[in-house]
Amino acid sequence: MRKFIKISCLLVMFTMITMSAQAQKFGFIDSDALLIEMPKVKQARANLEVLQKQLQTKGQNMVTDFQTKVQALQTKSQQGLITPKDAAEEEKKLMKKQEEIQAFEQDMIRQLQEREAKELQPILDEVNAAIKAVAKENGYQFIFEKKTLLYFEDSMDVGTLVKAKLKM
Repeated sequence: MRKFIKISCLLVMFTMITMSAQAQKFGFIDSDALLIEMPKVKQARANLEVLQKQLQTKGQNMVTDFQTKVQALQTKSQQGLITPKDAAEEEKKLMKKQEEIQAFEQDMIRQLQEREAKELQPILDEVNAAIKAVAKENGYQFIFEKKTLLYFEDSMDVGTLVKAKLKM
């Protein structure tokens, strides 16, 4: 029985030594800061700003045209140059124009979101691949996002390794 206890204790000690030798390695990265520094992200943001300005200009032109037509209708109505029946028809046209403007605004938001996803997804895929490569090359079992950590050692930051992998 004593022999069994000694063997069991030795086995437990051996297991603990083996586990401590295989200690897990953790790291973290501030991906937001990394993305801000990337030239590809800056270019993608610039492309999105150009598209946004184009769409906003088109939308503003639609609104200006609408306001001009509303003012013209009000002027005609006040001066008695338009019959009530014609005024009602013009109001219907203006309501349809207003709905078109609202639809354009919603479509503009959708277009910007789709373009942002299209522009940024390949960059995010590249960053994720670099993070995985750094983890494998340096023996990290886990790499966390910095903003979710309550405490961390600065020495565990793998951001510089990822930047090197991305050749930044």
